[in-house]
Amino acid sequence: MDFTISEELQMMVQTVKDFVDNEVDPISQQIDEEDRVPEEIIQKARELGLFGLSIPEEYGGVGSIGMLGKCIIYEQLGRTANGFTTLIGAHTGIGTTGIVELGTEEQKKKYLPALASGEKLAAFALTEPEAGSDAASIKTTAVKKGDRYILNGVKHFITNGPDADVFTIIAVTDKNKGAKGGTTAFIVEKNFPGFKVGTIEKKMGLRGSHTSEIILEDCEVPEENVLGNIGEGYINALKILAKGRVGLAARCVGSMQKLLELATKYAQQRVQFGKPISSFQAIQHMLAEMAVDIEATKWFAYRVAWLVDQGAKVIKEAAAVKLFASEAYGRVVDKAVQIFGGMGYMKEFPIERYYRDARITRIYEGTSEIQKNIIASQILKELG
Repeated sequence: MDFTISEELQMMVQTVKDFVDNEVDPISQQIDEEDRVPEEIIQKARELGLFGLSIPEEYGGVGSIGMLGKCIIYEQLGRTANGFTTLIGAHTGIGTTGIVELGTEEQKKKYLPALASGEKLAAFALTEPEAGSDAASIKTTAVKKGDRYILNGVKHFITNGPDADVFTIIAVTDKNKGAKGGTTAFIVEKNFPGFKVGTIEKKMGLRGSHTSEIILEDCEVPEENVLGNIGEGYINALKILAKGRVGLAARCVGSMQKLLELATKYAQQRVQFGKPISSFQAIQHMLAEMAVDIEATKWFAYRVAWLVDQGAKVIKEAAAVKLFASEAYGRVVDKAVQIFGGMGYMKEFPIERYYRDARITRIYEGTSEIQKNIIASQILKELG
């Protein structure tokens, strides 16, 4: 495996790091308190090409940086307010990947340029009130009438839901065939008749990233907006989610790296019993365990990203790295809170925000339990 990246990409990574450290992170508490990413930050992200990370150059995107390149950039984005990171990550991951990989040439030309520039925001809508982890049980229907499909149903917990312009929505097109053969993906615009945003959720963390219901009431979707083949919606959703999970793992790496830096600095400054707490073996052990989790997650994520770039099928590997990364993030942030002690519980320090933000990583884009199911099912296929 070769994790070497081009000099041009190295420069982009450094530019993104500088942007995150110097412009986004200083206002991360403001983003959390206001539940809003300032427009000037979003505009700078547009100018840096962050909304086009997944999109080919011919449609206005960054181009051929591959999954590995995306992961290295996601690391830098993970170093700050996870709400900002998620806004970008959901757009460049599950929001646009389907259109890039499954879209017709006409669909790509119509949607990708505005998504690449950040003029429009993308979202992915699979989860429903009765079909989250059990994605095969979705109830949203799509019935063909003339030259269009009529969609009815409710999606919820949709990241970027209130703000997105373009949605990839999975709906049932043949109840008799079930998930495998009976579901289809559609590109749905927010201004289509019958589309509306429902409840905007109030979350524990990820503030600045907005989540909502999407309500489809006789929503009219042109036939040409079918994404991929009829009946392959569930399979396509799994493929889209797999790549999203690799990117999420990389974002976790960035957050963990930031936490280690903050905890190390605090441990060297905080004096107890007449000496810095960094001199205590218990603190040193926590820092060491944090570093090991970070290294293991980083190279695991790089390996799976490399496999994606080789064209390998990574359903098992993507589930495994998402499981490992999200659980590791939980361990690392917990140790950071412990090192900071009472200060780690206070909102004036970023540790408290990371603690809230980290918890969702074991739930969204597939719970840890679902990842284990996926891994086990793939093992049974391979070795059974």
